[in-house]
Amino acid sequence: MTYDIEREIVLTRVYDAPRSAVWDAWTGDAISEWFGPEGFVCTTKERDVRVGGLWRFDFVGPDGTLYTNRIEYLEITPPRRLVMDHGDDDAGGGRSEHSFLVTVTLDEQQDGKTVLTMRQLHPSKETRDAGIGFGAVELGYQTLDKLAARLAR
Repeated sequence: MTYDIEREIVLTRVYDAPRSAVWDAWTGDAISEWFGPEGFVCTTKERDVRVGGLWRFDFVGPDGTLYTNRIEYLEITPPRRLVMDHGDDDAGGGRSEHSFLVTVTLDEQQDGKTVLTMRQLHPSKETRDAGIGFGAVELGYQTLDKLAARLAR
């Protein structure tokens, strides 16, 4: 596997939870309850967790801005790996210049904790840099923090 760090945003988090619980949080129906940055509401319009399936959802930001989202599941390897194409749902069902590849890997540690690594591969260094400028790193970590709170319940 090769990586292109100039086009990637990489986030990592250790959860005090077994890998199966983290996997279930990513693939179960409750994802809308934790997915997204602080202050954002996630509303699922459609979700089919299988290779080729779609998750169409909206984020509404704290200021009321609507962000349409569309994820296509490209690879599902329970309970270790998800690969998804993530873009905006306004692209008419296709890829847009805002689409990027997301790979989530879950590694279970001997102490029962789980290491999550999320890699976002953007089409170019410029689109990656624009995402960073928008706050993708901070917003991504807010999302991972909300997952930690969900797992602690």
